Amino acid sequence: MLKILSAPNKILARSVQPVTEINDKIRKLVTDMEETLAAQNDPPGVGLAGPQVGKNLAIFIIKPSEKAKTKVFINPKILKYEMRQDPSSKKRKSESVRLEGCLSIPRIWGAVERANKILLEYQDLTLPTASVKRGWFQGLEAVIIQHEMDHLCGVLFTQRVIEQNRLLYEEKNGELEKIDY
Repeated sequence: MLKILSAPNKILARSVQPVTEINDKIRKLVTDMEETLAAQNDPPGVGLAGPQVGKNLAIFIIKPSEKAKTKVFINPKILKYEMRQDPSSKKRKSESVRLEGCLSIPRIWGAVERANKILLEYQDLTLPTASVKRGWFQGLEAVIIQHEMDHLCGVLFTQRVIEQNRLLYEEKNGELEKIDY
């Protein structure tokens, strides 16, 4: 099992390098990341990016629920964001403002506004190195992917919370307490 790095580790603040070859080393890394993610239960994790386990590589996995199959994303790029139109307003508004946490920032939570639907280009373990897939993701999967994409750019969710002028909370004794910053 891999060690999950905690903020303020410098690796978490760096942009990653692309995966140049999908080989046995990358397959082993994915297997180790899956085992590491599965072992997280306080709280459970739904995604894990390369930098979180000390690997400066453009790779992450997601597992939105305990019964979901793990999805692997290598060299991902978000091609399009779609916000859902709010029928009561002329403004475009995201449907997804959710309380997020991060395995690299234990016991800290904050609401982040994310696009409800994204078009992603990526590779996975089933493709030859030069081939790519494109797919739309929405709802919780889209939120998790955007969170993990931020990790690949050296951005933590707490930065998004602060940028959006939202509140951060610390979990203490099972309760959320507002953090003044």
